[in-house]
Order: sequence, then C-alpha cells, then structure tokens
Amino acid sequence: MAKLKEKQKEKTTKKHPKKNAQINKIKQHVIQVILLSLIIFAIIFFIYQIARLAINPTDSFLVEYGKVSQEESLIGYVIRDEKLVQTPGNENKLVQIKNEGDRVSVGEAVFRYEATNEQELNEQIEALNNEIQTAMEGQTEIFSSDIKALENQIATKIEGIQNKNSIQEIKEYKTDINGYITKKAKISGELSPSGSYINNLINERTNIENQLKSSSQYENAPIGGIVSYRVDGLEETLTPQNFESLSTEMLTNLDLITGQIVTTSEETGKIINNFECYIAVSTNTNEAKNASVGDNAKIRLSTNEEIPVEIEYIKDEGDTRLIVLKMTQGIEYLTNYRKISLEIIWWEREGLRVPNSSIIYENGLSYVIRTKSRNYRQNFSKSSKRK
Repeated sequence: MAKLKEKQKEKTTKKHPKKNAQINKIKQHVIQVILLSLIIFAIIFFIYQIARLAINPTDSFLVEYGKVSQEESLIGYVIRDEKLVQTPGNENKLVQIKNEGDRVSVGEAVFRYEATNEQELNEQIEALNNEIQTAMEGQTEIFSSDIKALENQIATKIEGIQNKNSIQEIKEYKTDINGYITKKAKISGELSPSGSYINNLINERTNIENQLKSSSQYENAPIGGIVSYRVDGLEETLTPQNFESLSTEMLTNLDLITGQIVTTSEETGKIINNFECYIAVSTNTNEAKNASVGDNAKIRLSTNEEIPVEIEYIKDEGDTRLIVLKMTQGIEYLTNYRKISLEIIWWEREGLRVPNSSIIYENGLSYVIRTKSRNYRQNFSKSSKRK
C-alpha cells in the first residue's frame, strides 16, 4: 500500500514540475519580504531611539538606595540658660570639687575658694604625712588581716590612678589613698610601742585638715544641671530670655572666633541647663524664608553628630533671617564653645536615588528610562517639585 502511494506521488511530480517550482519561488519570496520588513522595522526603531536620545540626552547610571537632602553650611552662636556660681569680690583661686561636665543637683557643692593660708596648711599636712610614713617604716612587721586588706586597697588605688586623666579624679584617688594610709597608721599605732607618737601625728594632721576646710568658702549649685568652669562673660547676654535683642549685627560685633574653646576661669564656675540649648544662625536661602516657628530640621556638628532641632524664634532683617534653633539632645557637645560652624539639614528623603541629569521632562511629565534585561521601559511620574 505504501509503495503504491509513493509511485502515485512520483507520477504526480513528473506530471507538474513547473507548477511545483512556482510554488517554491512564491514561498521564498514571502520569506524574503517578511525578513526585509523586520529589518526595516528594526532600523526605524533604532533611528527613533537615537533621535530621542539626541533630543533628550541621558547617561546610564546605577540606581542605588540612598538619601537626598537640602543642606546649608552656616555659623552659629550658642545660647544657653546658665547661672554663674561665684562670690563677688572673692579673688582667691577656686578648687574644683566637681569635674567639667558633671551633673549636679540643687544645693550640691560645686567648688570651693582656697583659704588665705592654704599653701602653708598644705605644706604642714605634707610634712606630717612624711613623719607618719617614716615612723611606720621603722616598726617591725605587724601581721594583721586589717592591715593586709588596707595595703591591698592602697595598691589597687595606686594602680588605678595611673589611667586617670581628670584632675578631680586624681585628687579623689589621692584622698582615698591618704585615708587608707591613715587607717593603717592608726592600727599600726595601736599594735606598736610607738603607737602614741603615730597617733599624735595623725591627730595633728586631722586638726590642720579641719582648719583648712573651715577656712575655705564653698559654693553650691543654685540650679540643677551641668557643671562648667568655662566662663566668657556672655552668660547674661546670650540667654533664652533675650531673643528679641538679638540681631546679626549684634552677634557679629561680639568678635568671637569660630570653633574657639572658651577658656577655664580660676574664680568663677557656672551651671548649664542640661535640658535645652539654642543656636542662632543668619541665612537668606529659600528654605529659611519659607520656614516657620515650630518647624523641625537637623543640624550636623563638626564632629559629624546629627541632632534634631526645632525653630524657636525668627526675626526678619531685610533679605536675611535670624533663626534660633532649639536643641534638647547633644547639649554636652556645645558646653565648651560659643561660636561654631555647622550644617543645617532642612529636609531629607530616602529611596532610590538618581542623578538630576537622568530625568527627562516631556509633556508635563518627568520620568527616567529604566533598562532591564535589554528591554526599555518608561517609568512616568508627576513633575517633581524639587529638581
């Protein structure tokens, strides 16, 4: 049966050879037309894309997640609520009881003024300490558990003082060491023949120390806050109560140096309100002109610390605006300064970030062309207010 069909097909082909050739030519012509059409279409599309790029040239960029912000570099004047701690007319040098930056409560001792004969009394105390130490070294070893414990405490304090940089902490360690030595001397005096001599020296030293304390004048904190001994004389001028008196000219005339650390006073201390602080800046940017009291922003300090702020006060000065920013965080970073450089961050946004040059503006729309897997896509969006 199959052989019969093949013979019939051979006969048919032999009968119509010209007709079959024409059909084949028609098929080839159709295929060529289709291929040519595709090539022409591809060329037209390619020319169209080139023309679009010529009209709106763009570059290729890697899109990354990041931040876009509007920032401005400014000079700021630090305004604080601070209370001076001093006795008018007392010219004696102060002795710190609290370190710079320590927090104190109302009524807590901050510092004391040196006694009139303090140097003489200190020399007497030092001489008695040497006599006590000499008397103890001349004794035979007294094995007492209390003495061994005190010696261990003394050794620990001596080792710890080597890592201290604060003058006040060093003084505290020295006081502790002297206290342990005194206790050791008393115990040794009770257990040795020379005990009465040592005890007499200790009692004499105690009397001089009490005399030193009683003749010194102590100053206590009038308010709670941060202790500072850096006084520049502007504590009663640059205060939150005097915003209305501020002006760009007045601040400039203070003739302060940007970033300069306020020097330490030897006669006066102060307590700084640690709950809020203010910075006054002058600017004429559009962001400043559109700002209102109560608006939020951020500032970046020279230490790269970013701190949230709120606009507390605004004064218009022609084309310039004097703006006072309120801080409730990071106040400790500014206690040493009165005039600083900073950056104010008016606004910031997070998301996929593209360069301005990659944005195409057409028919009231702004968009970018995204290339993904070699296919072009246009992502349309509303016109951006910020370019």
